Amino acid sequence: MSAWLTKANKLRTTRLLSIKTESPTVKTFTFKDRLCAKAKPGQFLMLWIPGVDEIPLSIFHANEREGLVSVAVKKVGEATQALHDKKTGDLIGIRGPFGNNFTLNTGRTLMVGGGIGIAPLLFLVKKVAPSKKAKIVVAVGAKTRSELLFLKKLNELCGEANVFAATEDGSYGVKDVASNLAEKVLAEEKFDMVYACGPEQMIRKVFDQCEKRGVFTEASLERLMRCAIGICGSCIIGKYRVCRDGPVFNAEQLRTVKDEFGLWKRDFDGKRIRV
Repeated sequence: MSAWLTKANKLRTTRLLSIKTESPTVKTFTFKDRLCAKAKPGQFLMLWIPGVDEIPLSIFHANEREGLVSVAVKKVGEATQALHDKKTGDLIGIRGPFGNNFTLNTGRTLMVGGGIGIAPLLFLVKKVAPSKKAKIVVAVGAKTRSELLFLKKLNELCGEANVFAATEDGSYGVKDVASNLAEKVLAEEKFDMVYACGPEQMIRKVFDQCEKRGVFTEASLERLMRCAIGICGSCIIGKYRVCRDGPVFNAEQLRTVKDEFGLWKRDFDGKRIRV
């Protein structure tokens, strides 16, 4: 284990500085952590909720100068419910940052985010948008309007004409899913790079469309993560360990795991189950 990873893997305690409600099921939590404040878009951290559990979370924002870090968390189970119940000033534990990051491409890029998957992509947008050469188009999807996240900020950074939204119930944007919306955008414009993050079946559809068109892809995958340093093997996909070799994978890597990618994952017992 490298000296940096050994340092990052050490549990630090910190307190929640602010909590913001983003939707009926999503909150952003901000805290100070010197190491995670150096994180790059695509990396993740492990957040410990005392007395409950430790969970992997994509980093939503990192400011090295101020030492601030934010994560966007969707309420989906016991641990995330416990985190949502926290108040400003409450204690949490942090390990990280872990994993690799997205490649910064300042050409014509398409970012496809489903649900909470738009959070690490917004982190990436903030890094890419300042470049005068950058042209960023975003396709974002959610089940309903109230679950569409960070639209205002995306419009500010990318331009409202470059942000396309889909909702499954048709309450905002087009009545569709993000992968179909991305397919329509890909048919109309040429891109140098496509980034994707969200439900894995959505990512697989976006990947397949990019393969047909010869567009390079990077995607952030999610798996069951316990150790975050490549030891336990709970996050395996093909020959890769998502925590160590990912969570960001490029097209070449994704081609090698096509028999699992978007189809299978492993449960707490290591058994293969449908994504």
